[in-house]
Amino acid sequence: MIEAGANEVTNDEMVGAIMFGQHEIEKICAFIEETIVPAVGKPKKEIELYHIPEDIDVAVREFASDKLDWALDTFDRTERQNRQDQVDAETLEHFKDIYPDKTREIKDSLYYLTKEKVRAKIFDKGIRPDGRGLKDIRPIWCERGVLPRVHGSAVFTRGQTQTLTTCTLDMLAAAQKLEGLDDETEKRYMHQYNFPGYCTGEAKALRSPGRREIGHGALAERALEPVIPSKEEFPYAIRVVNDILSSNGSSSMASVCGSTMALMDAGVPIKAPVAGVAMGLIKNQETGEFRVMTDIQGLEDFLGDMDFKVAGTMKGITAIQMDIKIKGISEEIMHTAIEQANEGRQFILSKMLACVPEVAPDLSKYAPRIISFSIDPEKIGDVVGKQGKVINSIIAETGTKIDIEDDGTVCIASYGDPESAHRAKAIIESIVHDPEVGDMFIGTVVRILSTMGAFVEFAPGKDGMIHISKLSNHRVEKVEDVLSVGDTVKVEIIKIGEKGIDFKLLEKLN
Repeated sequence: MIEAGANEVTNDEMVGAIMFGQHEIEKICAFIEETIVPAVGKPKKEIELYHIPEDIDVAVREFASDKLDWALDTFDRTERQNRQDQVDAETLEHFKDIYPDKTREIKDSLYYLTKEKVRAKIFDKGIRPDGRGLKDIRPIWCERGVLPRVHGSAVFTRGQTQTLTTCTLDMLAAAQKLEGLDDETEKRYMHQYNFPGYCTGEAKALRSPGRREIGHGALAERALEPVIPSKEEFPYAIRVVNDILSSNGSSSMASVCGSTMALMDAGVPIKAPVAGVAMGLIKNQETGEFRVMTDIQGLEDFLGDMDFKVAGTMKGITAIQMDIKIKGISEEIMHTAIEQANEGRQFILSKMLACVPEVAPDLSKYAPRIISFSIDPEKIGDVVGKQGKVINSIIAETGTKIDIEDDGTVCIASYGDPESAHRAKAIIESIVHDPEVGDMFIGTVVRILSTMGAFVEFAPGKDGMIHISKLSNHRVEKVEDVLSVGDTVKVEIIKIGEKGIDFKLLEKLN
């Protein structure tokens, strides 16, 4: 098996990396065989392998060969399966008295005969079970924005494989926390892959993700990670969910395509669209000849020699995953498969871009508007305030959500009113700003000393005094003659001293 993630590498670079790893593995194998085995190796156990009795195999093949030719002589998957089920039932019924209690052997013989016929048709005639040629891709249909209430959505269909993908955006604080033996980390881009029983025509309970779902989700996530914008470029946590509605091979690669379209529909400025395709292999072990198939379906995966998934952009590869069922894959096969996958990927991308030609110019009206900026980490306490009093007052006043990271990164999310985030930002900037003589502020009168002056709060937790002599150009007997508590005023700093800030009244605004 091979697993790889990459940042848009070329075909030659990927093959070179794989072969480099292969050569290093050969050294390890040689060390084991030449050093470890002679020193501590034990004799291998003799195991009697299971074989189909020759007389049963010959009889089943003679009875069922023509029937299987008829069963496989259709390009419709459902019809072919119905015919195969019919042939299986007839064969078991025919031999139930001749070979009693040999159901397993009869079924195995039918399986290997079916495998030989399907493989021979592909290898010799270049005709696949559904009638396609070796490089043909199943019909593609896709659509964006199918779920208008979510932040982004898409449906991607290739043959009988279909995924419904949704994209949800939230603040960075919603990133998934990951706890392990090392320090706690977090995952800002979360990719989920669901494979319910109904997508393969089965009725079974919906349970937590299994090994297969986790692996497929990780592959698709790895394929898209290189194109996800940084948090500085796009300060959002991103969650993409793929629900496989129907599956007949290559659903993980369909989820890559669906995710790309949903991200673009949501307005996420990805660096480039990503598509994926699964490649298959039929190899003659005696002659070494091989045939590589593009966009394999379930039967070709089941009866073939390789499942090689390749995802990437127009420019290069971002992820691969390969399972093989034979003793080895040559460099020639690797080159052929990756080059053929590149052709298929370009074709699929063209179909996707015909549906979603560019990233949506704006976010969904239901998505939060998030702005991000940095403050001095030493000023975080001023913004938060005692027991969160300051930040909670900003949230209550503006109707926003505010997160502040330890490094001073501030994220503000507004819902429905984009301007509220900018109002919250202005308040925070006023808190962390170091006042200077000449700065002007709009503040609120919070306290009055009748014969001395008025105190004005110009930022949460910060205030200064307008001396009675600075309230007007003429003499003022009492502060109350000019101002009242709660008045909104425009002031200018005229002095910053040890006792605090002194203002001059510029204008009374209410």
